[in-house]
Amino acid sequence: MISSSMETAETLNAILKTIDEGIHVVDANGMTIFYNSVAASLDGLTPEEVHKYHVLDAFPSLTRETSTLLKVIQTGKPIYNQHQAYTNRKGKQIDTVNSTLPLWLDGELIGAVEIAKDISKIKQLSDQLLDLQAKIKNKRKKTNKRTFSSYQFTDILTVDPALKSVKTQCYKASRTNSPIMIYGETGTGKEMFVQAIHNESPRADKPFVVQNCAAIPGPLLEGILFGTAKGSFTGAVDRAGVFELADGGTLFLDEINSMPIELQAKLLRAVQEGVVQRIGSSVSRKVDVRIISALNETPEKCLSEGLVRQDLFFRLNVVFIELPPLRERKKDIIYLSSHFIKELNDSFNKEVTGLTQEAEQFLHHYDWPGNIRELKHAIEHSMNFAETNSLIGIDLLPKHVRSSNGNIRENEPPKHSSIPPLREALHNYEQQIIQMALTETSGNIQQAAKILQVPRQTLQYKMRQK
Repeated sequence: MISSSMETAETLNAILKTIDEGIHVVDANGMTIFYNSVAASLDGLTPEEVHKYHVLDAFPSLTRETSTLLKVIQTGKPIYNQHQAYTNRKGKQIDTVNSTLPLWLDGELIGAVEIAKDISKIKQLSDQLLDLQAKIKNKRKKTNKRTFSSYQFTDILTVDPALKSVKTQCYKASRTNSPIMIYGETGTGKEMFVQAIHNESPRADKPFVVQNCAAIPGPLLEGILFGTAKGSFTGAVDRAGVFELADGGTLFLDEINSMPIELQAKLLRAVQEGVVQRIGSSVSRKVDVRIISALNETPEKCLSEGLVRQDLFFRLNVVFIELPPLRERKKDIIYLSSHFIKELNDSFNKEVTGLTQEAEQFLHHYDWPGNIRELKHAIEHSMNFAETNSLIGIDLLPKHVRSSNGNIRENEPPKHSSIPPLREALHNYEQQIIQMALTETSGNIQQAAKILQVPRQTLQYKMRQK
């Protein structure tokens, strides 16, 4: 039995040593019983300098009030996702997000474990970006020149009627201050549209600030959005957030469905009241910011799966814009391909004259999950191998585009077939049913939604897909 317990402890110890996050475990008296090499490297120490020592002996800069491990032992309550900044013994600035949890055994508190994730590089990059944006804002005050957003509506190229209609909607919406929400798959050009809206708006000579909400820990993202006050946490300095940096202009929050739900509540308050408070400060700062947000998942999915708070969604979704994917804009595939070839001819110093008819068929039939971005990369790939004064053939297309098509002739519908594509037929039938319900209810969307047994928001979304 003792041998089995020892083997279990050794196995657990081996597992903990392989985890790529800092782990510090103490007993109920605050004595360290485990401290892995990742935690040691963050602190500029060796495991031997901490193991079997009391927390306050190993880290003399801490006190019983500032040590999260000792605080959890005292209260028995966990602390989640706390941002901590400090200088380790080697003089290196370290930023971590820590979660500290009590350890219970048969109802008795036997210790605590702290898990630290190093975000130093992310924090450094975000600070550099905020400082750069602050410098640009100050420079703009002196020069009154437009910077940081370059796309205009004339840069958005299309021959597709649906996207032309979207451009018109965006142009009209650019003249107001209403919040705008844009949905589009990755690569459909959401930021290009957002920049065009800003540059056509009365705020064109004011700041344009972009913040992607994905892949940034919540505690760090909160500081980026609202700023920090000196002393709000260890190592914190006075720094404006993107709301303050965008004051008077436009703030683009991309992939807002990736923002932690608890942070969305604070964002809602800032949007509704037009004020922000830096972390650790009691001072409210008035800001005048137009919010444009973007989703990379459908609104229905974001709401049904709780990715976006409903109250925040309706606050930001005053003007809704949906960008159709490239696979639904078949005419744009060859049109944009020709544009990319002309662009790349200049930078590659070539004179490629276009695509062979067979290559056009391959591009036309491919589904383009990466949308315009993927198409541009596919053309650039082909241009690397194309000879000057030649056409791009299927042999020069990326392998994944060629292999996905298989036999083009098998995929093509009979030339004289009267049968429409299944996707098109289903869409048309769905629109007919919706129109029947609206006719029966004299245009009352709420009643029509009840007849169709779908949420009102879903019905409105499908009506926009005409």
